[in-house]
Amino acid sequence: MSTASKPTIVFCHGIWADGSCFSKVIPALQADGHEVIAVQYGLDSFEEDVATVKRTLNRVGSPVVLVGHSYGGATITAAGVDERVIGLVYVAAVAPDVGETVQDQLDKYPSDIFSRVEVADGRAWMLPNGTEFFAGDLSAEEQKLVWATHYAPVFDLFHQQKLSADRIAWKSKPSWYVLATKDHTVHPDLQRWVSKRMGATVTEVASSHVPMLSQPAVVIDVIRKAVAAVQNG
Repeated sequence: MSTASKPTIVFCHGIWADGSCFSKVIPALQADGHEVIAVQYGLDSFEEDVATVKRTLNRVGSPVVLVGHSYGGATITAAGVDERVIGLVYVAAVAPDVGETVQDQLDKYPSDIFSRVEVADGRAWMLPNGTEFFAGDLSAEEQKLVWATHYAPVFDLFHQQKLSADRIAWKSKPSWYVLATKDHTVHPDLQRWVSKRMGATVTEVASSHVPMLSQPAVVIDVIRKAVAAVQNG
């Protein structure tokens, strides 16, 4: 299949991160011949983050496979209804339904990370020892880098979703899910619940919240399987 006809891969990051968190998976997909771009949104408001995803879609070719990590699962759920999007890949991600906020989901299955968060200047900052629960299977050096580059969301970001029925992409688009079984940020049971609800094709991996950094080969493989499925569908 020619490069021109291969789907574009668009990555959407979570909180305490930016697009560079996908740096270990992007090169392999580029080598496969895909156009790849990571959205850089500001975590200032959910609606603005979704709008940024759509602006990014305007800058690349279609069709598109959207990949969302963590909170990015909420942004791809809303932005994924765009007709250019043909598939969704969730990585240790939340995935709201109609009228449901990310906080609603997190409240169902509380996790350890939020004991390591401090709200200051209207933002929710991860404390230095929070990397234990965010990226605990990375080396100490990599955990320090994750913390040094983490980006704090506006404090009420997880209360802003409440999507209408026409903005739930996983109800109409095929989805895949990388389920991190040792995650202390998005509880594995929450991941099981949302992935089952959306009818996703699930791949479990014994990793922390950041499998794209700790076990990138698994994430690459799932994206490749999603691409193969939507191309042959």
